[in-house]
Parts: sequence; C-alpha cells; structure tokens
Amino acid sequence: MNRNNRLTFAVLATGAGVFSMMQSLVAPALPTIQHALHTSQATSTWVMTAYLLSASVFTPILGRVGDLVGKKRTMVGALAALTVGCLLAALAPNIGVLIVARVVQGIGGALFPLSFGIIRDEFPGHRVSPSISNLSAVIAAGGGVGIVAAGPIVGALDYRWLFWLPTAVVAVTALIALRYVPESPNRGSGHVNWAGAVLLSSWLVALLLPLSQATSWGWGSAKVIGLLIAAVVLFGAWALVEARAKSPLIDLRVMRLPAVWTTNTAALLFGAGMYAVWSYLPAFLQTPSAAGYGFGSSVTGAGLLMLPMLVAMFAAGVVSGRIEPVVGAKPLLTAGAALGAASCAILALWHAQQWQIAVAAGVFGLGIGLAFASMANLIVQNVPAAQTGAATGMNANIRTIGGSIGAALMTSLVTGSLQPSGLPYESGYTHGFTLLACLCLAAALAALLVPAGRRALVTRVAAQPAAQRVDEPAAR
Repeated sequence: MNRNNRLTFAVLATGAGVFSMMQSLVAPALPTIQHALHTSQATSTWVMTAYLLSASVFTPILGRVGDLVGKKRTMVGALAALTVGCLLAALAPNIGVLIVARVVQGIGGALFPLSFGIIRDEFPGHRVSPSISNLSAVIAAGGGVGIVAAGPIVGALDYRWLFWLPTAVVAVTALIALRYVPESPNRGSGHVNWAGAVLLSSWLVALLLPLSQATSWGWGSAKVIGLLIAAVVLFGAWALVEARAKSPLIDLRVMRLPAVWTTNTAALLFGAGMYAVWSYLPAFLQTPSAAGYGFGSSVTGAGLLMLPMLVAMFAAGVVSGRIEPVVGAKPLLTAGAALGAASCAILALWHAQQWQIAVAAGVFGLGIGLAFASMANLIVQNVPAAQTGAATGMNANIRTIGGSIGAALMTSLVTGSLQPSGLPYESGYTHGFTLLACLCLAAALAALLVPAGRRALVTRVAAQPAAQRVDEPAAR
C-alpha cells in the first residue's frame, strides 16, 4: 500500500470509526442526559431512536448517490453533516434540539458504504480484501470503544464532551478528506430514483419505529400493529417501484444474487444478537447484586468488563484480512456467527463470576471481528463496482434492522416480568441470552448457504439481454 492509500485509509477509518462509536457512546449516558435536560425516560430514548432511524434512511440512499455523483464528494458531505450534528448536540439547550442533532448525525451512516466503495475503486486488487477487513475491524471496534469510553468521559468531564470530542476529530477528518482523498473513477449510470428513496425511507421508519418503541407503546397497541402493517405495504410498493425503474435506487437483481441475499440473511440474524448483547450485557453488569445476580458495576466498571470484547473484535478483524485470501470469506462468516452463538450460550449458563463475563465478551468480540470483515468482503466481491455503495449500505441497514429486532425481543424477555424491587428476574436474562444464541446459530447456518465462489451467478447475469444485465463484479 503506497503513501496515498495509507492516508486515504486513515481518513476512511477515522470517519467510519467515529460514526460507529457514536452509535453506542450515548447509550450508557442516557440517564445522565435525562437528568441534565430535565426530561422523561421515554423522551430521552428518542436520542437513540432518532439516530437509528436517520442512519437507516441515509445509509443506502447516500451510498447510491455516491455511486452516481462521486464517493469522495458524498463522503465529505456526510462528514460535514456529522460534524454539524455533533456540534449541535454539544450545544443543545434542551432535549428537542438534541434529538434533532442526532438526526443530523445519522447522515454520517453513509460513511460505511462510501468507504468500502472508495477502497474498492482506489486500492490495488490484492489490498482490497485486507483493507476492507481492517476497516471493518475499526467499525466494529468503534462500537466497543463507545461502550468503554462513555463512563470515563462523563465522569471526568460532562456528557456534552461525548459530542465535543467527536466534533473536533470529524471536522479535521473532513478537511483532510477534501484535500487528499481522490475521487473514485467508477460511476453508476442513471439518476437517483427519488420515488424509490421516499418509499425506502417510509418502510424503514414504519418498521424500525415500532420495534424500538414497542416496550413503551405495547406490542398489541394500535400504533405498533398499524406501523408494522404499513411497513409491509410500503415495502411491497417500494419493491414494485424499484423493479420497474430504469435507474433503481437499490437494484433488486443484485439483491437476489445468491452471495448477496445469503450474506444479508446472516447479517440480519447476527445483527440481532450483536446489538442485543451490546445493549443488555452492560445492563446485566450494572444490576445490583441484591437482585440475586449482577455485580452492581458502575458505567465505567461495566465498560471495563466489556474491554475484552473490544480488543478481540479488533484483533479478529485485522487477522481475518490476512487469512481471508487463503480460507475465503464464507468460512470466516460462519465461524464468526458460531462464536457469537457460543458466547451467548456461555452468558446464559455461566454468569456468576466476572471472569466468566469477560471470557464470554472476548469470544463474542472474536465473532464480531470475523463476521463484520467477511460480510463486507462478500458483498464487495459479488456486486458490480457501480453498485458497491448501495449494496454495502443495504447490508449495513439489514444488520441494523436485525439489531432492532434482537433488542426488542431481548427487552420483552428481560422486562416482561419484574421483581417487587422493579429489577428484572435473572431468568429474563438467561432466556434472552439463550434466544440470542439461537439467532447467532441461525446466522451461522445462513452463512453456510453462501456460494463458495466470489462471483456467483456471473455467467447467468452475463447471459441476460444487455438492457437487463447486471454488470459483472470487477475482477480481482
């Protein structure tokens, strides 16, 4: 890798890593934010929900925009939006402004697909897979850094520094990107299908909103049921519009490629387990021991017990880039999901000692590192160069949808029955971790269905009429 490629990678890793960190950095500080801004717990949860919805909408749309108008240009815009969002959040005088700031921050979700696309376009062929694996390791580790760093930052400074620090980092990154990152030469043809974009946004919001709010609204409430029905209807309308569009936002023929849909299925199931563990393992650690389990850890103490996960996921992501050319991405994805299942099984069966939690966290970190890197490589290797942004954006979105489903299911199990003290019963956590183990195991089984070759269906696609043809992925 030459000097320019190293600088480009550093910019991509910094931007994507900070955005990933922002996903989890705020969660441990929600009680502090709630108290400081004099709001209710239900309202403060919108700080997370707004970010989730915004990122889900902008990630695939701006990924496609980058494919059409230029990945560098779009990436700089996403970095600028993330900077503005962080600055607005740091200065927010009330919860309403903070929620708006989180919506603006969510635009940065486009950094994931744009970064993968720039690597594919700009790096030498033999460096693409290792670089994607390394970037995936940074993205995965970013989420872990957020969990670990939130407590010390809030304790030593103030919750507003959760936003001040990223503001400075992202602003500098945007300036360096503008000056030094080259514009990718590969461009898609056509235009942005805005009808498809509106319908995609609509069904994503209609799906994710009730999943994230079902605990407070009630699973049987009219709002939850109505929105889920609307999501199904809007999804059908979106699929119909995309199938008929001359320039679809998300080419459904690419989504139907065996290597793509099987990888996305694994991403959905593994995402359910991963985000639920990130959300509920710290809560388990912070439960007072008077409940019959838990350790009464502080936010900082719980973050430190998650440190083995952070170290393991980064190490596994980097190592996977070295061995993927030899063993292939499919075995790595299968192994990663299987390790996730083993970790959740450990948490369900053995969680009385802190060292048991640390071991389980480390095993899960290995699984995340392998799975993240291999998912990204499988998508990039099996889609046309002009579809890289949209396809990797949808993969990230599907993982987020899985995370919302997993978190919603875990919430129902953990909070479905409470002790007189108001704390969850231990059985809620054990049943929840058992379910997550099953979801990760299902992800491993889905990974086994991924075709062994790098360019599945290329011969069939090549046989299509020219007007209907999906371009063959770029040769390595």
